[in-house]
Amino acid sequence: MTKFSIGLIYSLAVFIGTKQFIGEPQNTSPNPPDLTITRFSGPDITPSPACLAVAPTGEVFVGVDMMGSLGKDPGKGRILKLIDKDNDGKMDEHIEFATVDNPRGIIVQGSRVFVLHTTFSKESGKASGMALVVFEDKDGDGKADGPPQPLIENLSNTKYIQERGTDHATNGIRMGIDGWIYIAVGDFGFHNATDRSGKKLTMLGGGIVRVRPDGTEMEIFTHGTRNVYDVAIDPYMNIFTRENTNDGGGWNVRFSHHIQSGEYGYPVLFQHFTDEILPALADLGGGSGTGALYMAEPSWPEKYNNVPMMADWGRSMLYIHRVTPDGPTFTQKDEDFLELPQITDLDVDGSGRLFLSAWDGAGYSGSPDKGYVIRAVPNNWTYQAFPNLATAPVEELAGLLKSASAVARLNASQELIARGGKQGMSAALEIASDAQLPLFARVAGIYTYAQAAGADGIPALTSLTKDASVREHALRALADRKGILKDVSTEPFLEGLKDPSPRVQAAAIIGLGRLGRIETASALLQTKVPASFIAPVKDVEGPHATPNAAIVLPHLAVRALVGLHAVDAAVAGINGENSTLALWALRYMHDQKAVDGLMNAYTVSKNEQLKRQIIITLARLYKKEDTYDASWWWGTRPDSHGPYYKGVTWEASPAIEKFLKTASLKASPGKAFFRDLDARNRMDIAAFAPEKKVIAAPVKEPKVDLEKIKSKKGQVGKSSIEDVLLAINKLKGDPARGKVLFTNQGCVACHSIKKGEVMKGPFMGQIGSIMNREQITESILKPNASISQGFATVMITAKGNKSYMGFVTEETSARVVMRDISGEVFTVKTADILTRKEMKTSMMPTGLANALSYEELASLVSFLAQQKK
Repeated sequence: MTKFSIGLIYSLAVFIGTKQFIGEPQNTSPNPPDLTITRFSGPDITPSPACLAVAPTGEVFVGVDMMGSLGKDPGKGRILKLIDKDNDGKMDEHIEFATVDNPRGIIVQGSRVFVLHTTFSKESGKASGMALVVFEDKDGDGKADGPPQPLIENLSNTKYIQERGTDHATNGIRMGIDGWIYIAVGDFGFHNATDRSGKKLTMLGGGIVRVRPDGTEMEIFTHGTRNVYDVAIDPYMNIFTRENTNDGGGWNVRFSHHIQSGEYGYPVLFQHFTDEILPALADLGGGSGTGALYMAEPSWPEKYNNVPMMADWGRSMLYIHRVTPDGPTFTQKDEDFLELPQITDLDVDGSGRLFLSAWDGAGYSGSPDKGYVIRAVPNNWTYQAFPNLATAPVEELAGLLKSASAVARLNASQELIARGGKQGMSAALEIASDAQLPLFARVAGIYTYAQAAGADGIPALTSLTKDASVREHALRALADRKGILKDVSTEPFLEGLKDPSPRVQAAAIIGLGRLGRIETASALLQTKVPASFIAPVKDVEGPHATPNAAIVLPHLAVRALVGLHAVDAAVAGINGENSTLALWALRYMHDQKAVDGLMNAYTVSKNEQLKRQIIITLARLYKKEDTYDASWWWGTRPDSHGPYYKGVTWEASPAIEKFLKTASLKASPGKAFFRDLDARNRMDIAAFAPEKKVIAAPVKEPKVDLEKIKSKKGQVGKSSIEDVLLAINKLKGDPARGKVLFTNQGCVACHSIKKGEVMKGPFMGQIGSIMNREQITESILKPNASISQGFATVMITAKGNKSYMGFVTEETSARVVMRDISGEVFTVKTADILTRKEMKTSMMPTGLANALSYEELASLVSFLAQQKK
């Protein structure tokens, strides 16, 4: 799903409607009775609020986006500064801070406001990409002083933004106590993103990227997620996301813990190579994750504090995820917290005021009449003015660095760093070294000191690695900035590999990968691989959302070895005690030395199991991912077979093919093994092609005459939509009868109910978990009101004077599979496509329910409402 999509239609106000917030604060069940909720601003000021951020002093910066997620016309976005002068929970003043298109993320730091947004070409009027920029308001008038300073440009794929809008583009931004800006990248990915130093990066697909506040040192933090909208960062630099669901592919919203350098697998490793990925912590069913915040404020009740709070636009709910440490990672338990119609974002200030924005049924393209911001505080909350950090003495800033408030610590840290000077550095180091202080304060001290001291801080940080309480964070801080790594010793990291804490071990492994010293590869190769390192069986989707703490350390070790390009060490380890890790790392090393080493090891080995694993590794190396040029990749239903999206042969492929053919002639493991291996890795070696079998003709689905169905007139067809909605609200309906109607009314032509069925149009197997009865009814009656993302009508013209109309059900780099409204399926070679255009109307005709009575429609709706996770 898109950031602002829930399946078939824009969401209505599920529980907290606009009317609820007119007047005095409300505390209406089922929202927490111990919170006071007030309407802060309405659609007259903040229509279609896509994102927000709050200054520690309470000023709310709201990104208004009248383009929506699918709009393509510039000039419809702005950043507003909202002020509550008397602290009563209602906006008293608003100022237009800046004008930007498609604002998707905001951070407020002192006089600087960082914004992530879509950029447009002045010449063509078309989207030219996305950029992270910084505005300044030095004179304090509430308006940006001038044009923004770009920090990163080309931070999304221009081709897909122009074709589809920002629905799967780059999104939320948040700063960690380590001073990095973390950027949520949707699965458009990006090509040649460029930071202020001129560094370029390309990322195929989604994940998290980070950059320094001055726009330098851009780097990929994690990779392989689908459509992340925002990140929640805790005081110890654990990062959590609630990712968007797959468009009809049966993969739901996931909650993930992001560990630096981790590969999360979407989409190419996501089904058949899940042994190689870091899995999500939970599959949460249908929905559409949006804004995220880690709440760590002392004014909040304990039961709502020190938890990730994650918004879900599709479910109109703010969730709390209670995370429990599990080795180097976590397990989680989610619970409903605060219901808000199409919630988009949230942030908290230094006094503990939580602000939340809601799209409120604004549709995909924005609405001038929908959307608002609310404020939520505990019932016993009292306003506490946040100090003016710009004038605060170092002693006061140091006191705030020890505060129980994460907002206070972060802002005090950044002020100390901005000032420079030995006094602030010394204060931060003193806090970092004080064993009597809470861990969150010491961690804040470590990262503040590391940023302020730079290379000069290496000796003190090295000394802190001897303190077991903060060893993990001292190691992370030592390896955090690649520009000073040449002066950092490997010794503390090698010691960390032997630490009893798996979190310290993880920090040590990641650090060794960042240090880049090839001589440490042998130590990394000692990381044990658990029994859970098992590839999914043939044609079975692997456990990509089942926590697996035991796989984290070897996974990180493999990522480090690949980063070191430790070919020689990995080859030397093939016949060693930990050959499994060596072979795992070699899967990604497309190097002739790796291929030669594998072949030689196979020849001398007497271990049949090891020889089998060597063959599997060579098969994986037969192809590699093509060089990405931004012209291919994305789709709402991407090719998930793996292991590559657009696999191509390389210089070692002929030798690998010859070797595999020779090996296949032996009695063990047999031809069937090599055929399966060929299919799994898509090698397309003719000698391993499957045996030709007589295949029975596929069972044809019955043709559905939708025109005939919609031409009939019944009670529904003769009534207004409003009357139908009122009637359906009063009728229970018979789900069993609705199941029959689902077929009779032609729904089966475009919709699947069970996950095992052939995926067609929007998947209905979980519709009841993300839409209520009223929403389902309106989506049937008004299919064009908002088209489910990925199921707009597509018109393709192709070579041979051919044309096709339908929705895309599968897309690879070589072909597009489409399905028309009658259920007919056809395949078009990508190379044959001349034009491709997305239409503005739904494939679902209006009037399919016309012939039904109110009772029959109620039955159909009841049947669909029962379809959950």
